[in-house]
Amino acid sequence: MQSNSTILLLDDGRKFEGKSLGFPGETIGEICFNTGMTGYQEILTDPSYCSQIVTMTSPHIGNYGINEEDVESNKIQVAGFVIKEESISPSNWRSTDSLNTYLKNNKIVGIQRIDTRALTRHIRDQGAMNGIISSVDTDINSLSNKLKNAPSMNGLDLAKVVSTKEIYKWSESGKFKVAAIDYGIKRNILNILKQNECEVTVFPAKTTADQILDFDPDGIFLSNGPGDPSAVTYGVEMVKNLLGTKPIFGICLGHQILSLALGAKTFKLKFGHRGINHPVKNLETETVEITSQNHGFAVDLNSLPENVVSTHINLNDNTSEGIECKELNAFSVQHHPESSPGPHDSRYLFEKFLKLMKV
Repeated sequence: MQSNSTILLLDDGRKFEGKSLGFPGETIGEICFNTGMTGYQEILTDPSYCSQIVTMTSPHIGNYGINEEDVESNKIQVAGFVIKEESISPSNWRSTDSLNTYLKNNKIVGIQRIDTRALTRHIRDQGAMNGIISSVDTDINSLSNKLKNAPSMNGLDLAKVVSTKEIYKWSESGKFKVAAIDYGIKRNILNILKQNECEVTVFPAKTTADQILDFDPDGIFLSNGPGDPSAVTYGVEMVKNLLGTKPIFGICLGHQILSLALGAKTFKLKFGHRGINHPVKNLETETVEITSQNHGFAVDLNSLPENVVSTHINLNDNTSEGIECKELNAFSVQHHPESSPGPHDSRYLFEKFLKLMKV
């Protein structure tokens, strides 16, 4: 192997050889793929990708470089990055850096010049699994032994890892006082709430129901985040104790936590939904929305209680994309109406939250 050669080894023994991308070293995480052609900077900094190695299916990544605006948190969150080929001459008026330099400066290990189509098809056929990227260890037996000790995403609580440790204000004033529970919240969610005249205060994942009630918000927002929703038992318990007290709106992990609090169950998808062009049917309006998605778990539609209705379904596999419990003023969606990256078809859901807080 060449000096900058790098190996990606999967848990089932499948091996890919390529070139180093970003920081030279070694990293382990669950391998997943994202079908978006753009938005790599938002993807890299999305806390929902904590402990995951993200594969981009688009063959050329880094075309427009890196800028200071398109970030969803204060650091890169992915465990590793896999691409077919990096653009070595990024071009955009906002660009301040190249993708490779950005990854290297943030000590993110990656690999390029591999067949990402073959990798994506393998994940799709065999299901999500752990993988290891290494540019420092080329011994397959050694890498395989390291993989054996890596934790499964099942039962893994990562919300407490990425959540803020302190309460903080995102916006100082507004018509509506919102308590946003941070399980890995994206900045664009906070920005849209602010744009909709919400005074947003962000709370740690392990905040109790009593703390939220003492704060006395007009509404409660449950954020996106990484890991297994059933492992976030403290979050489920908190929401159970808040149901019916204030309007509640959840996105992604927040959707799953709300569903669990209402009595439903969740399960792990074979390879998850990650991209910016996933079709979702709104069952109330009979219209189709093109959505941004990033999740590896889903709500079991057959487990929904009688007082909870399904509002949206994924047209690719008919899994849950939204629920509502009208008697408790609580609703949620699995997809990302804030996009970033992605389409804006579902932005109306923020307006729905505002209307519930007006009542």
